[in-house]
Amino acid sequence: MSYVGPDFDPPQPRRPRRGPLTVALAALVPGALLGWLVYEAVGGSGGSSGAVSTASASTSAGSPAGSSAPPATASGRGTPTADAKRPAPGRSTTAPAASGALRGKVVVIDPGHNPGNVRHTAEINRQVDIGTNKKECDTTGTSTNAGYSEARFTLDVAHRLRAILERQGATVKLTHDGDSPPWGPCVDERARIGNTAHADAAISIHADGSAAGNRGFHVILPAAVHAGAADTRPITAASRDLGERVAGNFVRVTGEPPSNYVGDGTGLVTRQDLGGLNLSTVPKVFIECGNMRDSKDAALLTSGTWRQKAAQGISEGIVSFLRES
Repeated sequence: MSYVGPDFDPPQPRRPRRGPLTVALAALVPGALLGWLVYEAVGGSGGSSGAVSTASASTSAGSPAGSSAPPATASGRGTPTADAKRPAPGRSTTAPAASGALRGKVVVIDPGHNPGNVRHTAEINRQVDIGTNKKECDTTGTSTNAGYSEARFTLDVAHRLRAILERQGATVKLTHDGDSPPWGPCVDERARIGNTAHADAAISIHADGSAAGNRGFHVILPAAVHAGAADTRPITAASRDLGERVAGNFVRVTGEPPSNYVGDGTGLVTRQDLGGLNLSTVPKVFIECGNMRDSKDAALLTSGTWRQKAAQGISEGIVSFLRES
């Protein structure tokens, strides 16, 4: 998701020195970050030594990474039609496996945005209460310069992640799946789905839309918010633990570096302006897997091989968290 849009405030300029988050992540995953540095030194990240082909693999949803699709566009502000009906959130639920390390655990995966949002701008522009203030229901998300949309990326990674977690016995629910519902859900509904499921862990998958040259992933943690319907105080510590484990495993498995434009090199950012985090009552984080507007990151994000690595890295962070919870 781009920082230039209704669901994100512009990031603050990087501080000249690293804060306490650097110590937290470094203490958790020193081997992972060191491994990335060695990996970079001997041949680069994400697979081959050059740019990864945008048509290297098909998505698990059945559409090839290189197939044509209209680029996601910035959603304009507007007023929803008076008779617009909000469809029920799509929930992909499967029974847990008979055995596995995660049997009895519930994970909610929230694929950022929805491919249908571009056709429902009036509906997604309606305001919803996120506790600290009001925001648009949802946005269209960003895309690569070649038109591969964030919504397609997040759904593909969500499918891959679901398959990995289900093989280990988890019950996995998606906030939406394909065209069900045809747009949204709104950010408050996305949080409510995880809350209603009593998820042991929830994660929202995104990709950023920052300036070219800005590279890397970052995990967004909920700030301690107590305003209106939002009260994240009971989940901030567990969410931080989840986020640190996801960040450490993501860098180790994918080779994608921590963001060079937010987070002071830690791969961790704390925010209080996201409804999906503010309204959550279960441990939850967002992950921005890379910057779609940077050519090097875009080459990774459009590779099916790399998206499988992304799903694996996220899953290993979640598994590590659930085994300790």
